[in-house]
Amino acid sequence: MAPDESVVQIEGPWRHRQVHAGGTRFHVVEAGDGPLVLLLHGFPQFWWTWRHQLQSLPAAGYRAVAVDLRGYGGSDKPPRGYDLPTLAADATGLIRALGETGAIVVGHDWGGLLAWTMAVLDAKCVHRLVTVSAPHPVRLRTALRTDLFGQLKASSHRLGFQLPWLPEHRLTRKGGALVGRLLDQWSGPSWPDAETARVYQEAFRIPTVAHCALEYHRWLGRSQLRPDGARYARVMRSEIEAPTLQLHGALDTCILPRTAQGSSRYVAAPYRWKLLEGAGHFPHEEQPATFDAELIGWLSDPEPDR
Repeated sequence: MAPDESVVQIEGPWRHRQVHAGGTRFHVVEAGDGPLVLLLHGFPQFWWTWRHQLQSLPAAGYRAVAVDLRGYGGSDKPPRGYDLPTLAADATGLIRALGETGAIVVGHDWGGLLAWTMAVLDAKCVHRLVTVSAPHPVRLRTALRTDLFGQLKASSHRLGFQLPWLPEHRLTRKGGALVGRLLDQWSGPSWPDAETARVYQEAFRIPTVAHCALEYHRWLGRSQLRPDGARYARVMRSEIEAPTLQLHGALDTCILPRTAQGSSRYVAAPYRWKLLEGAGHFPHEEQPATFDAELIGWLSDPEPDR
């Protein structure tokens, strides 16, 4: 039997809430007081990927809020709206629904692509930008076209995800075993352990989550050839005015470090790049102490350097 949304109601030193923004209900997990830090997860995960930062950020004086993105976990799962501009509107609407006009935005993987998009489409909402394992969307778009034996090969799973229905079945059968294999393939050594993988596998088996998560990938693939994708790429060439920190695992086999490098060309504000040795695609979980030191050290710097 498929699990229900209660599997993402994991207890800890945080509060679970339901917040409505733009007509969509979002499940958020909140801890601490201070400047708002909005934490956006990637694939194939949910809010729990930020469990370490939901403790370290409040200890450093921040209000940390991790959200289940549209289609994931305990949030609404509508049949459409999985393009990056719509997802960015979700996140900026959520910031305002949380009572703030702007936030520090931290995004991993798909959450990182979303964070880059927010910084362009609603710049005033993003006070500082932190992207993790996520190149600027134009860099990714270019790499998929030109780095055929590098990034395109590393993204072969996305090509398979373009098929109807079959990928959903593969991701959810045998208790979500493929989700565990993807986590293992994309990470550095010794992560994830069996219990961590089990949590993600269960959350991905919530009805319609697999389909909604794959719609993100399908939009990215189809948009390469459609007018809406070309328009999005043109808009995203605008310079980003928010101070930006870009963190990437040196062993990332899902998004290659060379794909992420060069994203600074789209940032007019102070920018810092940091390659985390020994980490793969999930550095905030694989090496939380190292990751948090980089993140909080940068946030505490009133004038982050280039």
